[in-house]
Formats: sequence, structure tokens, C-alpha cells
Amino acid sequence: MPDYLLGLDAGNTVIKAALFDATDGRELAVVARDGHAILTAPGFVERDLNELWDNATSVISTCIAKAGIDPKHIRAIGCAGHGNGLYALDRAGQPLIGIQSLDTRAVGLVSEWAVQGLGAKAYDICRQGPWAAQTPTLLAWVKRHRPELYGQIGTVLLCKDFVVGRLTGARVSETTDMSGCGLLAVPGRSYAADLMALYGLADAMPMLPDLLESADIAGHVTDEVAAATGLLAGTPVVAGLFDVVASALGSGVAQSGQASIIAGSWSINQVVLDQPIDQPPVFMQSSFDRTRWLAIESSATSAANLEWLVHQFMDEVAGDRFALASTLVASVDPAEDVPIYHPFLYGAQQDGRARAGFYGIGGWHSRAHVLRGLFEGVVFEHARHIDVLRRAGATISSATLSGGGSRSAVWPQIFADVLEVPVTVSRSRETGALGAAIAAGTGVGMFSDYAAGVRALTAPARHYAPQAETRQYYARRMDTYRQLVQAMTPIWAKMSQN
Repeated sequence: MPDYLLGLDAGNTVIKAALFDATDGRELAVVARDGHAILTAPGFVERDLNELWDNATSVISTCIAKAGIDPKHIRAIGCAGHGNGLYALDRAGQPLIGIQSLDTRAVGLVSEWAVQGLGAKAYDICRQGPWAAQTPTLLAWVKRHRPELYGQIGTVLLCKDFVVGRLTGARVSETTDMSGCGLLAVPGRSYAADLMALYGLADAMPMLPDLLESADIAGHVTDEVAAATGLLAGTPVVAGLFDVVASALGSGVAQSGQASIIAGSWSINQVVLDQPIDQPPVFMQSSFDRTRWLAIESSATSAANLEWLVHQFMDEVAGDRFALASTLVASVDPAEDVPIYHPFLYGAQQDGRARAGFYGIGGWHSRAHVLRGLFEGVVFEHARHIDVLRRAGATISSATLSGGGSRSAVWPQIFADVLEVPVTVSRSRETGALGAAIAAGTGVGMFSDYAAGVRALTAPARHYAPQAETRQYYARRMDTYRQLVQAMTPIWAKMSQN
């Protein structure tokens, strides 16, 4: 009889369900549903957790119906979700607040901690310095500014942990997400009281859920969930993955030294390592499997910029507006005259007060020129992250590209040209859900390890080689981009005080 794996991928607003053939990774059905960001104040980006769960049940049931399969043949379920942010439940397990990883309310707290030297002390323990949307930073912000809410918290979770908990009733998380949000000691991969004390959260230790490995079985689908989704009660659910780890697996990355770049809401740039990097300034390090690590450079500066522009300024366009954006970019040859773009709609990693902006727009420029500037600016910020990884000692000779940006007909070539490495785009468009499915299959013994799952379920679709003739062009453009960042930094600081 056929075997299937169900992968869920919960982003900052969209949640997807994808069913895969467990023998070759073929997608039988994919269903997505968009939620709503709740913008209660400048820099505040929240969500309704009941809406998230309603959307999860909807995409699961619709995906099963769309695939036309008998759910008894779903061998296991895996879930990936965006890292960081803060998903808090009360002591009865009911939702209290959901803060997304695009939130910047805690910028001031991060600055305060920097003056106190807390960042270096935290880095020594968890290999990550505090930043605005980091889970412990947000929890510390809530403790200071909303003490009545803090006093109600029973459990602190990540996005996918909330979904896994609703599927199974389990109060768990796992090592990739918890290390990625700065709540684990590295390389020990365990909770640490001294780390929590640094954040001013010594009293929050009981709020942390049980810690599992990603492919460990967290629980099984409950009768209530089975009735709501069409799943078979008792189907195993693994603990799941930080979505950047899931996307790496789903795009075909399983070997040490391989790089995975994700152009989604976040700019994710990561490389698999046998040992964690023990020096700053690498932004984040996450557990990859039971023995290896991902060194990660990331910020909220990638394809979310295109989503914003398309939704704000191309609503009148019929059909696929994102495909049209790529077509318009392809119509403009690389030229020094193209506007420069800073992709800082949600701040920059190095400066939470940074803001997006186009520079050098002339009356003769069209929408196509503006879009090309945006495409390039997003890649320039990816390149800045890759440079940090290289300076920290990582060797990157090739990369896989996933996320919404990989679907463009022209963006992957710009990545290859700017980064000066070959870029591969995976066959699967749903790399996060596929990575979660690989973890699920590993957890129930269908694959001996992640590498075996990657070999069975992933395949490349397109390859892009860097073009030598664009090298000097992009080098000059990126230099201008960086000079503009430097020039704008004091202006952003002044604007944030108004």
C-alpha cells in the first residue's frame, strides 16, 4: 500500500499543508491559508493564535481531500515553523499572545542590554546575542512592560510548537528552534539557568516546555483533532523543525559545508557545520541534527519587500503579479542608473531603526527600474550576511536557494552573480514542508537519518552559474549600497526619535 508523509509549514502569517509520496517526495497536494498580522502599534506585529489553529485544521483537511488519499496511509506528520517571536499559553494551555518574528518593539531593550555588555555574556553561552524579535528578549520585554500578562504565562513556545501541541496535546519543543532562539546552551543543547538569569528571566524556567530532538515523536493525533481534520487518530507527530532547518533539508542540503539560502519573509543564509562557531559576530547558530550545527546569518530583509511593493502598488494588475514583477525586472539591463534599494521595511539586523528606501530615482525611471533596484537590494543584504559567515571561517562554494524568491525566473541568477557561487533551485517549491516530512519519516524509521531522507525525497530543478561579465557591475553597486547605509544611519536614528 502507498505511504505518505504530511508536512506542515507555519510562517509568520501563512500556514501550508503538503502531502508527499514517501518513496520519491512527489507532492500530491499543497494547500495554504493566509492569516492576518495584528499591528497594534508601530513595531508591534502580533497574530491571533486561535486563527492560526483554525487555519491549520483547514489546510490539513483540505489537503487530504485534494490529494484524494486515505489518511490511514499517512505514516507520520512533521511541522516546521518560523523561529523566534513569542507564543505564550496560560497555565491551562490556552493562548495568551502570539508575537511574530517581524516585531521590533524590544529595540530599546536590546540597546540597553548592549550598554550593559549582556550580549557578549549571552553569546558565550548560547552563541547568539540578543535582538529585538528574539524569544527571550520579547519575554523580558513582556515582563517589564506587561507584568500582568507575564504573570499569566504557563508555557513559552515557538510557532510550530503551538501547532504540534494542538495536534497532540503535548507541551514540547525541540533543539533546532530552542537553540535558534537563544534559549539553549551551546554546544550542550540544554536549558541553562545562568542563561535565563542573564536575560532577567530566572523565574521563567518553569515556562519552558519539555525538550526533544526534532525527529522524536512528540505525540499522536488526538480524537478531537482527527474529527476536525480527517486525520487518523493516533498518527505519529514528530517534534518538528525550525523552518530554516526544514527548508535546508527540503532543498537538498544534508552534508557539512553545504549552504542554504532562503529568500522568504526573512533573508536566511546558513551553512552546515560539524562544530558551532565559537566567536562572534555570527547572528545565530542552531542545532541541525543530533551532532551538527547551522551557522545562520539572517534578518527580515528579503522577499517580504517584494510582497509589500506588490500589495501596495500593483493591486490593479490582473493575474500573477509576482511573475509580472520578474518579467519587468528581466526587461531592464543591469545599469549604474538603476535605483539603489535598502530592504529595511522591518529594520536591519545591525540596526533596528533602519528603514527601507529607494535612492537615485529619476523621472525617466519606470516601475521595472524600481523593481530591479528592489531585487538587487535584497540580494545585496543576503551578500552582506554571506560575507559575515565567510569571515567567521565558513567555506561556501555552492548554495541552494529556496523560499518565494527562488520561484522567480530572474532572482536566482542575480543571487549567483552577486554571491559569485553556483546556485541550485530545488524541485520542490515547498521545501519547509518537505523538510518537516523528512524529519517525520526519519522519526518513524522510514529513513535511517536525514541524509537518507534527502536522497529519497529531494532533487534539483534548475542550476545558475555566476556570469563573469556582471562581476564588476555588482561590486560597484554593492559598494554604493553600503555607503548609503553608512550615510543614512544617523538619519534613521534621528527619525526614530520623532
